[in-house]
Amino acid sequence: MSEKKRMANLELLRCLAMMMVIVLHYLGKGGLLAELKGDGMADVGMAAWLLEAFCIVAVNLYMLISGYFLCTSSFKLSRLLQLLLQVWLYSVVFGMIGAAAGIVRETSVDTHYFLTLIFPVSMEHYWFLTAYVFLYLLLPFLGAAVKRMSRQQMKLAISLLLITFCALKSILPLRLETDQKGYDCLWYLCVFLTAAYIRRFGWAFLEKRGRALGLYAACCLLAFAGTMVLGFLYLRTGSLGRMTGMCMEYNHILPFLAALGLFGFFAGLEVKGKIAQAINKIAPYTLGVYLLHENLGLRYTWQGWLGADRISNIGGLLLWTLAAVAVVFCTGILTDMLRARLMKGLHALLGKLKVYGKLVEKIERADGLFREA
Repeated sequence: MSEKKRMANLELLRCLAMMMVIVLHYLGKGGLLAELKGDGMADVGMAAWLLEAFCIVAVNLYMLISGYFLCTSSFKLSRLLQLLLQVWLYSVVFGMIGAAAGIVRETSVDTHYFLTLIFPVSMEHYWFLTAYVFLYLLLPFLGAAVKRMSRQQMKLAISLLLITFCALKSILPLRLETDQKGYDCLWYLCVFLTAAYIRRFGWAFLEKRGRALGLYAACCLLAFAGTMVLGFLYLRTGSLGRMTGMCMEYNHILPFLAALGLFGFFAGLEVKGKIAQAINKIAPYTLGVYLLHENLGLRYTWQGWLGADRISNIGGLLLWTLAAVAVVFCTGILTDMLRARLMKGLHALLGKLKVYGKLVEKIERADGLFREA
């Protein structure tokens, strides 16, 4: 596929969002987040939660960036197939390596494990990619709707969605049974349409970078404070136990607004020259970072390799977390660069076969059908 011109500012945000994802997985799966329902939270545990609050925007940011670009793109069968192949390769190769090496943690290596490797999307090996693929399958319908809706129509439709899947859970003192905490395609749809609205009509509030950055910082601090308050209330009263971590969930209003603020800040940022070139070269491989470190074969293992069990003070927390981000991000980028080069070579080799050539032609014709729509 021909590569569209990339926006270095949003590609930089994409890289930052992936680094935040690594932080979340290091803190959560590394056992560094103090138990909110336990007594006597130490300084390290509280610092970990504060760091969590400033990084919890990561998934919503990735969704906003995807929606911002997808809403003006046509559906491509070739893109879907490339994505599915990429996910499948990571799932099987590194899942099998983890099982063979005996480094799998917190997961039984059984029939379900191998089925998850073979059917990564349907078995939710990577929940984010499952939601993304399902949304991408809806893109032909969503794209057509977004292009035809007026500003008022989109505003009303998005408002209804956000009230249903975001606002209600954020204000009611109970856990709604329909609340999936943002781990589903429906929440991705809400964020996608929000990004589409911003792409088409803009949002004046976010156009001033200082104000946008202030929104991010304020909402992150409020999410941290809300989490601490709910934990304190549970310890004192024994109630609201199911809600202690609610302010740190993707579809809570605070992480959502915080993500919008940081997105607005980077949308107005100018990145030029060699820095922009370097960012644009690295950014396409960030998905590989996620697919590598969240593979079932490594998901609960790499945190120990990178010092999660050695942290005893706030300074150590910051240093080990930064080191983990650097190692995982760089390893993931280099791994995906190698994967892309191998696939490019395999594509060229298979291109000599008539059967493969005809298959590629059919896929290109399918892409053309949606470009004409």
